[in-house]
Amino acid sequence: MKIYKKNNKFVNKVLKLITTIFIVYSTIIYANENIFNIISQPEIDVKSYILIDYNTGIILTEKNSNDIQKPASLAKIMTSYVIGKALSKNRVHRNDVVTVSKNAWAAGNNEFNGSSLMFLKIGDHISVKNLIKGIILQSGNDACVAIAEYISGNQQNFVRLMNFYAQKIGLKNTLFKNVHGLDEDGQYTSAKDMAIMGKSLIHDFPYEYNIYKEKKFTFNNISQKNRNLLLWDKTLNVDGIKTGHTENAGYNIIASATKNNMRLIVVILGDKTEQYRKKNSKKLLNWGFETFRTINPIKKYQKIASIPILYGKQSYVRIGIKNNVFLTILKNQEKKIKILYHVKNNKIFAPIYRNQVLGHLTFMIHNHIVGHYPLIALENIPKGNIFIRLLDYIRLLLSKWIHQ
Repeated sequence: MKIYKKNNKFVNKVLKLITTIFIVYSTIIYANENIFNIISQPEIDVKSYILIDYNTGIILTEKNSNDIQKPASLAKIMTSYVIGKALSKNRVHRNDVVTVSKNAWAAGNNEFNGSSLMFLKIGDHISVKNLIKGIILQSGNDACVAIAEYISGNQQNFVRLMNFYAQKIGLKNTLFKNVHGLDEDGQYTSAKDMAIMGKSLIHDFPYEYNIYKEKKFTFNNISQKNRNLLLWDKTLNVDGIKTGHTENAGYNIIASATKNNMRLIVVILGDKTEQYRKKNSKKLLNWGFETFRTINPIKKYQKIASIPILYGKQSYVRIGIKNNVFLTILKNQEKKIKILYHVKNNKIFAPIYRNQVLGHLTFMIHNHIVGHYPLIALENIPKGNIFIRLLDYIRLLLSKWIHQ
């Protein structure tokens, strides 16, 4: 009788869980309306823009974010990304010394006329770490050429790496033709791609990203200020990323700011002036922080529950999530979140392996899914001895007989 009660409780618990999930999913399968559509959107008069939550990648608002635009100096973010890859693979080192060639000499290149420069001269010896600062803080087109030649031998090979990594991180509307972003036929990007690129830079190379918040850099007694005016705005905690401008591109910016546990990334392409660019990007960031919250309800490898298993050395396995869970929600919606567990099978058999996917965890608000994550085993559970397996087998037979 004790065996029956234990097994019946196990079966009923799992079946109840599965039934609940199926009922809920049947009510949302046709619900396509985004819960964010209920809020008023900001009005920004530019060609295209996008605002995303860094931790979740959720688009908070956008306009023509997939439209093709000129990147201008925002292309240098991908230049920084390729440099970060080379450093991480020990192909170059920060203290390496680069000798400046004629190709990186502004006086010998008409394309550099009137553009942002580090003011390198032929034969200058400069460290990789200073070239990195010249690219990030002074937006030096000459610095981009110098380091591209050092890493890849020539600009063309370096551009191939830029496009290779662009595809790898998921940029679908971007093609680079040069290392600095000056206008060139066939070179293009989109606001959404720029947001993805900024997100990847912050995530993959936090050390490099830390440089973007510095306000000035001096080389050869020439001091230049960072052109991201939002860094001086005390009402926002902006720590990057990059501005850009050409006659064809207009005034571009990708900026990132933090508040509480939230990081936002804004991209504006094709604004009218430097001041409009600052004003509009600030407007979008403030709107995002005032309207939304990012919460972290579950930490990676945190135990969420224990579920029954059969034939195991232990009768339960702890389950959780492999990565930190972040959710983007409207302010004051925390109490409206519902958490649903979906276990794949109503009977789970040992052996169980750590990180094995056993089901899914879904977060919902008003029948809308706001997060969906795989549930994994947090531990290894080997098979039990012959007596445990025999006992569980008998329980299974009794369960089938009872339900028949």
